[in-house]
Amino acid sequence: MSSSQEIHSTGLRGQTRDITRAMTELLFTKMHGLGNDFVVIDARDGKPGAGATLSAACVSEIADRRTGVGCDQLIVIQDPPRGDAEADAFMRILNSDGGEVDACGNATRCVGAMLLQELGGEEVRVRTKADLLTVKRAGYGMVTVDMGTPRSDWEHIPLAEEADTLHLELSAGPLSDPAAVSMGNPHVTFFVNDLDAIPIALVGPELEVHPTFPERVNVGVAQILASDRMRLRVWERGAGLTSACGTGACAAVVNANRRDLAKRRMVVVVDGGELLINWHEDRPGQQGRVFMTGPAATSFSGTLNASVLR
Repeated sequence: MSSSQEIHSTGLRGQTRDITRAMTELLFTKMHGLGNDFVVIDARDGKPGAGATLSAACVSEIADRRTGVGCDQLIVIQDPPRGDAEADAFMRILNSDGGEVDACGNATRCVGAMLLQELGGEEVRVRTKADLLTVKRAGYGMVTVDMGTPRSDWEHIPLAEEADTLHLELSAGPLSDPAAVSMGNPHVTFFVNDLDAIPIALVGPELEVHPTFPERVNVGVAQILASDRMRLRVWERGAGLTSACGTGACAAVVNANRRDLAKRRMVVVVDGGELLINWHEDRPGQQGRVFMTGPAATSFSGTLNASVLR
């Protein structure tokens, strides 16, 4: 689809609006990382989207794949907070249900790729609610994101009460005994022998809202294929089953290593393709950081009608 084509959105009361004819100043870019897709709005000062505000209902409307643009998450790029001299931009992450989350690996890769193209150079820094993330060019259309340090203590995942995060007493259907970790957002990883036999779309919604997780949880199901290769599917909180989940891939590699199932450098095969995850070795007094390498692509650009802003 070209940017000149008309895109339509359905209003809160069901009426359909032409969102190209009434407003041309609020631009968006549709991007994806291995099929995990995003509507990206650049709301930095001086940009067409500056000052735009989006309600949860509006985000859900835009994310709707039948009546809106369609996406797993809506991303808003903003100027860094005042006094933040480290970041090139701040990134807000809004799930398709309208809820805001702190981290998204594939979105960071996409926004980082956009900023690299705009600013030039070999790296940019993106501030999220979870961390300051460095994005670097990795050649052949690939980018690498420093995803930060994983947290396996129960308070920071967080869990509702103290528990062994390496072997949680949690089960649903054929799944049991997951490991939990935070990559700036909460994850559990279940390890299975046959990923195709797991009905993730059925058990994922139940586990996402389990009372063990006061902020809900992303549910990963992984099958170890070799010491340096695994297959993974993730039910993402607020978005459902996605074709790729960057933080989920990082969490799965960390949890596999915590259980001595795999190497720290692994290829993670998701429904949309492959990610390279490298959990660096710990240093004295400092836990190793996780690096994710994968592609980022732009699908199309368009405009949104001012009437969807509320």
